[in-house]
Amino acid sequence: MNKFLVILLTWPSFIFSSVFIDVRTPEEHASESIINTYNIEWQNILDIEEVATKNDEIYLFCRSGNRSQRAKKILEEAGYQKVFNIGGFKEASDYIREKQKSLKLMLLN
Repeated sequence: MNKFLVILLTWPSFIFSSVFIDVRTPEEHASESIINTYNIEWQNILDIEEVATKNDEIYLFCRSGNRSQRAKKILEEAGYQKVFNIGGFKEASDYIREKQKSLKLMLLN
């Protein structure tokens, strides 16, 4: 099996099993946001059922990482097992950008 075929077979699972959630307020999200992320305030994080399942990888971020840590705890207590706090807004932007770069490199190789 060639590399390209393997990537195509694994690509959908990455796309559909990873969800990025901005747990800041709607006002904060409206002033600055990252494309293709959802906005659910940390105290309403269980509303995530509308966009993610307990089997999805869930990446949380806020302004500094504190609210996303609270949201992570709530989700873990509700049975979500693949929850990651990727920190503040800048860290999340950098993390998502690096993920996109590595996926592009995988497709090119």
